[in-house]
Amino acid sequence: MDVLHNLLTPAQMVADALSTNLERPVIMLEDGSVLTARDIRDSISRYSQLLASLDPKPFRAALLTKNRPEVPGVQNSFRFADIVSTTLHPMGSVEDYLYVIEHARVDTLIYDDAFEETVRELKARAPGLRNLFAIGEAGIGPSLTEMASRFEPGPLVAKSGRPEDVIGIAFTGGTTGKPKGVLTTNRSSAMVTQVLLSEFEWPDEIRHLVCSPLSHAGASVLTPILIKGGSMFVLPMFNPVSFMEAIEKHRITTTLMVPTMVLALIDHPRFSEFDLSSLESIYYGASAFPPSRLKEAIEKLGPIFLQFYGQSEAPLAITILKKGEHLVHDPLRLASCGRPHPFVSVALLDDDGNEVPDGEPGEICARGPQVMAGYLDKPEETAEAFKYDWLHTGDVAIRNPDGFLRIVDRKKDMIVSGGFNVFAREVENVIAAHPGVAQVAVIGVPHEKWGEAVTAVVVSAGDEAPDPAELIAMVREEKGPVQAPKAVHFVDSIPLSAVGKPDKKALKAQFAGG
Repeated sequence: MDVLHNLLTPAQMVADALSTNLERPVIMLEDGSVLTARDIRDSISRYSQLLASLDPKPFRAALLTKNRPEVPGVQNSFRFADIVSTTLHPMGSVEDYLYVIEHARVDTLIYDDAFEETVRELKARAPGLRNLFAIGEAGIGPSLTEMASRFEPGPLVAKSGRPEDVIGIAFTGGTTGKPKGVLTTNRSSAMVTQVLLSEFEWPDEIRHLVCSPLSHAGASVLTPILIKGGSMFVLPMFNPVSFMEAIEKHRITTTLMVPTMVLALIDHPRFSEFDLSSLESIYYGASAFPPSRLKEAIEKLGPIFLQFYGQSEAPLAITILKKGEHLVHDPLRLASCGRPHPFVSVALLDDDGNEVPDGEPGEICARGPQVMAGYLDKPEETAEAFKYDWLHTGDVAIRNPDGFLRIVDRKKDMIVSGGFNVFAREVENVIAAHPGVAQVAVIGVPHEKWGEAVTAVVVSAGDEAPDPAELIAMVREEKGPVQAPKAVHFVDSIPLSAVGKPDKKALKAQFAGG
């Protein structure tokens, strides 16, 4: 192994970041508790020693928890104990968890005691679960804190692993089928940190607000924040009022959100009551943000938005739309997902692997150190994802001559109506511009004549729903008759996946009958 030229591993980055200024506060929780750099370092040390002492050594571990102070220590302890790990989303179901545990062959589960009954069922149905540790009160598993307290904390020593070593398994959302286990390596994880450090335009003083699960997106920026000497304020979940109260109280400077969260803020009747002027960066991604509503958010919160586009197979960002690139008077620019960052190669390819010219739709394909090693135990799916020696994202985009990409649809979500391709996102952007529309999702539902009928599902912005004929006419005028919806349905809310994306699979099931 070429130790001389290796990149630092993620564990080494964390060890270095937690080796100095140990009394600085790093994580603050809503209940007022504070974790210093020393607290986090010591918990990683104790937890990793406990895991390493188990005989036989754990094969793979999983974490199931709400937002608790123990989470950063547990997550990082897996790496220092040299155990491949995955996380279970706190909003998932028993069946979801069981699939991941069995597919990843997880034998060690660390869980929040709030999930005690769930874990009892998992233990009964997953005979391979050998080690259980409870965060909080002991139950079917002993107390993690009590067991770990038997070990003396010490300086963190990370092994010099190889760049290609797998350190984690991130399961995809499974919106089109069973989730796939994405194999994350030292190389890909270290590159994510490098991209975050160099491209995210961090303010001089980082006070970052977290409202999503720490076991998932919530902690995705922890390592760069540790390196930069910043701090994180953690809420149990997203609530617009609690979120705005925290920004005002703690003078928050950065946060990471999905578009639905941003809309919940600016649409809230109490929005104007709070002083949010300390915010310098809102990092957003994961789903489409209609340009008309993004323009409104910028006008209300300022030019502080930075968009990142990526996926589990190439986290966290393939392209970035920086704050100064959000041109409020250019709807096409606001519809863009940005340009590739300097550490990745991107091409838009047709079905035969040929690059398409500017202005033509093609699948976003990527190469670079952040790309996954493959899918767990799925060689055929891996080969398909890496066809033509590119990672195929499944997202269709158009590139402008200035290099900015504009995603028009998921390849699998593209609607074929009357033999013509209809890109749902372009229809959504038109409808979202209507002042009476708060949110919209466009889907294709089976139709005897058209094959698929373009169907809009709309959440009204006020008590009175807009005229469906008016919405259809807007699309017909701007995009043509093929893209115009055949039907408009009004709902109280659009179902979301666990990561905050519109759940179009659920919508298609709901409206398949017309």
